[in-house]
Amino acid sequence: MNWFEFKPYVPVAQRRAEARKKIAALGKTTKLSPVEISGKKIARTWWGASWCANLERYADFENRIGRGRSYVRNGQVIDLSISDGKVASMVMGSELYHVQIGIDGLSKKTWRTVAEQVGRRIGSLAELVEGKFPEELGEIFMRQGEGLFPSPREIHMQCDCPDYAVMCKHVAATLYGIGARLDTEPLLFFKLRGIPFEELLKKSVDEKMKKLLKNAHKKTNRVLKGDVAGIFGL
Repeated sequence: MNWFEFKPYVPVAQRRAEARKKIAALGKTTKLSPVEISGKKIARTWWGASWCANLERYADFENRIGRGRSYVRNGQVIDLSISDGKVASMVMGSELYHVQIGIDGLSKKTWRTVAEQVGRRIGSLAELVEGKFPEELGEIFMRQGEGLFPSPREIHMQCDCPDYAVMCKHVAATLYGIGARLDTEPLLFFKLRGIPFEELLKKSVDEKMKKLLKNAHKKTNRVLKGDVAGIFGL
């Protein structure tokens, strides 16, 4: 069949059934990590939702990215793995297609700027991972072209399907699949972008310690009452 001919419409239920069948068949010999979506939202947590929002705000992507929503919702991303700067997936379309996406690491200059602006506003690893930090911190992370999230020029896409477009449906589904995966494994974001998140926490602790040392010599009106020796086990 000519590549430019329209292929017959395949109902959603049939697409899902074919994806499940393929997962079952490949799963006998290969360990798969399919993207599973429950509910209407592709991503619910701060990191996952912010990843998707970042992709959708660029003009280079906004007219193409939507092609992948139904694919990822229908369970057609039957395998997705994230490593250092790389994403690999298998997407069930009219056939099984393989997608490779490369993500450039965050530049040292951008990292230094972000780390400096973050200061001591992150209290713990759990807070960072769960996205439970001040709103202004989220704005710093999401700053277009200057934050932690990649711009279109930092995302390199390849698919073995016959679609001439750089961002075919299978690539778009994979990009959304990354957002869904970050919902359950947010630390993969730092791995993907080559970000030493430990430095954010260390900087936060260091800043708090400096503040404590700075105030150590100051007198205070607060007085311990009761058996002081007993309190400290003296």
